[in-house]
Amino acid sequence: MKISKQARREAKGLFRSCLINGLLDENRVRQAVRQTIAAKPRGYVAVLSQFQRLVKLELQRRTARVESAVGLAPELQAAVQASLTRTYGPGLNLSFGQNSSLLGGMRIQVGSDVYDGSIQARLAALRESF
Repeated sequence: MKISKQARREAKGLFRSCLINGLLDENRVRQAVRQTIAAKPRGYVAVLSQFQRLVKLELQRRTARVESAVGLAPELQAAVQASLTRTYGPGLNLSFGQNSSLLGGMRIQVGSDVYDGSIQARLAALRESF
């Protein structure tokens, strides 16, 4: 479905109204959706579709997944969290997990940004260089 410029503009305005200090407020999102559905302005389905896309992108941008071959010590977890908060700002949702296929090192994904310092990635890069 092609979305008009007007619908994109309205969705962006709706999205901005849901931000508090740069962070998305879940209650405001729900309230904005309810009000839009109740008012049913022209093209409201396209506006809500675009609004949903913007909210989904923001949630992905604020979600970080940290994988390592072995469990990280609490001090290291705190250091990684502090570094990511410094880089991406407050309000970041972090999750730590283990992935034995990494062999060693760490892989961090924040939204579409991926930082791969694992041994598996280094071996793949070495294999590609030959």
